[in-house]
Formats: sequence, structure tokens, C-alpha cells
Amino acid sequence: MSKRLGKKTRTTNLGYNERHAKSGISSPLPDIETFPNQYKGYEITIEIPEYTAICPKTNLPDFGTITLHYMPDKECLELKALKMYIHAYRNLGIFYENAVNRILQDIVKACRPVWAKVTGTFTARGGLSSKIEARYP
Repeated sequence: MSKRLGKKTRTTNLGYNERHAKSGISSPLPDIETFPNQYKGYEITIEIPEYTAICPKTNLPDFGTITLHYMPDKECLELKALKMYIHAYRNLGIFYENAVNRILQDIVKACRPVWAKVTGTFTARGGLSSKIEARYP
């Protein structure tokens, strides 16, 4: 354990700590705008192949593809606003796992879908690649 500002913080052998783990979770990002849905019972898939963010531990860039799959209820995601939202991650320090869950949380908040799934497929680093999925509800 390391001691910081009078609080104990868990640190791993690799030097990761609570600050790294929480990085980017509550950072301000642009709003995701919506428009009124006119139909029911259909699915939308949006693929975003240009996702980038910064690893909060190494400060190296992370690259990947974010795929959104959802069934709209009363609102649909507006694509230009979604693109601006995703591009805001470019300078944000955030782990893959947190980014995928944060994107899902923000999409649900914006359009209240019937259901949604966000998948992040990230470029291999050090011979390992990651695929993260988060679902609502």
C-alpha cells in the first residue's frame, strides 16, 4: 500500500493505483444529441473505427473500433453529435474497460433505448488484443 494525502491507496506491483483506475470516468464530454424516433421494433448498429484515447498509466495512445448496437425507444442518436462525443476521447486518459462502460452510460442517458450494447475492439498492444462489451439493461 502507498500512502497519499492521508488516505491509503491500493497500488499493484506494476504501479497501477486508484487514480489510474478512475481516470476519465467523470471527465466532461460533449452531449450526445438525439432526434425523435418515428418507428418501433428495429435495431441500429453504428460502427466507429476511429476511436482513440490515452492510457492513463503509460500516456500512450490507444486505438480501436467502437460498435454501438441498440433498439431505440422515443429517441435516436444524432450521428454528428455522436462523432464529436467520441472524438473528445482523443485527449482523455481512460482505460478501455472504463471507456466502453462510460460510452454505454452516456448513450443510455441521452436516448433511453429499449436495450443497448457497446463493444470496444482494441488494437493489439504487446501481442494482446482486448474486446470489451457492456450491455443495458
